[in-house]
Amino acid sequence: MPETKVSFQLDENRSVELCTGKLAMLASGSCTVRQGDTVLLVAACSGPPREKSDFFPLQVDYREKYSAAGRFPGGYIKREGRPSEKEILTCRVTDRPLRPLFPKGFFDEVQIQSLLFSADGENEPDVLCILGASVALMVSDLPFNGPIGALRVGYVDGKFVANPTNSEMKNSTLDLIYAGKADQVIMIEGEAKEIPESVLKDAMIFANEVVKKQVAAQLEIAEKAGKAKKTPRLYSVPESVKSGVEKVVSGKIEAACLIAAKEERAAAIEALKAEAIQKLSAEMPEMSKEDLCFHINMALDSIVQHTIREAILNKGYRADGRTVDELRPIQSEVQLLPVVHGSGLFSRGETQALVIVTLGGTDDAQESDGITGGDSVKSFYLHYNFPNFSVGEVGRISGPGRREIGHGNLAERSVQQVIPKDFPYTIRCISEVLASNGSTSMASVCGAILALMDAGVPIKAPVAGISCGLVTSEDGSRSILLTDIIGAEDHFGDMDFKVCGTREGITGFQLDLKLPGISIDLLTQAMERNLQARLKILDMMEACIPAPRPEISPNAPRIAVVKINPDKIGALIGKGGENIKSITEKTKASINIEDDGTVKIFAKNEEVLEIVKHEIQVFTAEAEVGKVYRGKVKGIKEFGAFVEILPGQEGLLHISEMANYRVNAVGDICKEGDFLTVKLLEIDNQGRLRLSRKAALNEIE
Repeated sequence: MPETKVSFQLDENRSVELCTGKLAMLASGSCTVRQGDTVLLVAACSGPPREKSDFFPLQVDYREKYSAAGRFPGGYIKREGRPSEKEILTCRVTDRPLRPLFPKGFFDEVQIQSLLFSADGENEPDVLCILGASVALMVSDLPFNGPIGALRVGYVDGKFVANPTNSEMKNSTLDLIYAGKADQVIMIEGEAKEIPESVLKDAMIFANEVVKKQVAAQLEIAEKAGKAKKTPRLYSVPESVKSGVEKVVSGKIEAACLIAAKEERAAAIEALKAEAIQKLSAEMPEMSKEDLCFHINMALDSIVQHTIREAILNKGYRADGRTVDELRPIQSEVQLLPVVHGSGLFSRGETQALVIVTLGGTDDAQESDGITGGDSVKSFYLHYNFPNFSVGEVGRISGPGRREIGHGNLAERSVQQVIPKDFPYTIRCISEVLASNGSTSMASVCGAILALMDAGVPIKAPVAGISCGLVTSEDGSRSILLTDIIGAEDHFGDMDFKVCGTREGITGFQLDLKLPGISIDLLTQAMERNLQARLKILDMMEACIPAPRPEISPNAPRIAVVKINPDKIGALIGKGGENIKSITEKTKASINIEDDGTVKIFAKNEEVLEIVKHEIQVFTAEAEVGKVYRGKVKGIKEFGAFVEILPGQEGLLHISEMANYRVNAVGDICKEGDFLTVKLLEIDNQGRLRLSRKAALNEIE
């Protein structure tokens, strides 16, 4: 296949180049995407479906190599290992807009792999990965109902920018990743600095115009270099099994699906499934028990989905009995745990998240060895944990998976916008999901805000998060938005649109769709629905704790910043670091000294902090004329003694100033190592100190 290239303009200054037919020629489809000097390869392949698979096994993998930036990996092992958090988040943001565009019943295993080959440090590859995945699928033989476009939108100085550079993003109040078809949004994700809903809508309208250019370029490259699409095998339940299950559950399924409690509802549906297996096993002896159970599971899942959707569309019934715009009961609580620095429990219906805040020093910040955006230090981070018991199940216990990392990142970005930049502590929030029935990431946001205020962190304003769902009719003529969706409405519905924000504006958002796109106007309606719910939630949270506590938690360590004369840094450190080592060993405090004389102290409590401050003062104090000191004799001469009154600061005590009477020999008054009380009489132009024991004795008397 000859090499084929197509380019399009993002704006008058930026262009993107798509290329296929040169690299990875054995893949079903492959391409390179280039913006600036950032280049990545994306390849798509497919294989047969997994045994007894009843879902579409799409796997997206994105990897960055240090060679892309002309660097070596840090550490002992000079080879990249497990994917970083950024790589995992790029995988997720690429997967979500692609998944709805494969035909229903297509269960072939599909893998999309993306490799970053060149990183210029300014043009981020994550949105290029989404775009490249769409191109690779378009030129492949896979049944992909694309193409889609994808871009990042920044908002800099009142103007929208398509795929802004990292330098431009530093001044942006919006970070929107947008993916969609022409006039149809499929996925958005990002963060903002309390922007109004109208700005996010305008950003999506702006992005849509760029997507149209991207779609046109992909149709062109697919026409020139695309493979013929294969006819996919679509899996469906045998009609005999489907009708048999419908007969068994007829007249019973709606009542089971509309039981308010999650566990009772699941038990009722499970009982219907058991009944269907028992009856159909007798009616269909020719089918193996394993195959029959597999098909009954699929058939019943489809019936439950249809029942829940029809109840919402035709009767306005939701599984837990709420109206379409009603929130679940909400409870907020703080100060649950005795030792931690801050804690907040947020419950919404059957969803419950306990968030714990830990405050630390600068050494506790999260450092990252970035390949594309440079190295960074993160002083606020939120970790999200989702144990098996939160859904009443057993399973493998391991480290955080992609879902946990993604949910934690959404909550982290949403809360981070209200953390003061000059707050001296490193903050770690840990969200422990204790029960899950929808929107645990949004509960984590609310719980984190409660815990931060409990810890005394002076956040700019409280943030709340809520999810809005969607159910559409089969012909697309009707649609109903659902406020605060539960797990079943997420699973069987068409949308999960999470929005977080303060009373002033949006701080974080994420859209997942099962549809191949919706209008921006419909999504805007969902934003307004979320806004009304968000304001109600903020009222309830503020009724629990109206503002951050006036003081940092008494359990938290103490941080202080003191300024010293830069010339005194050496005196504080001491010869071979002896002074600073002495302080830290004695107090167990952490002390960070900067070149401008800024000294940051991190101590376990207020008492230790004051001890450290005093020690620093001792080593860095400036000598004051007229002040009396207790000094140590460092040297003896015929004409006097040299006395150290402060660390590293010695003065001359002349023999004539040693007493109120005539002193014949210095040795009659002191010897080396003795301590004397002296008064500082003068500091001459050359910085030399003149001391007097006589004046000090007179002053004491």
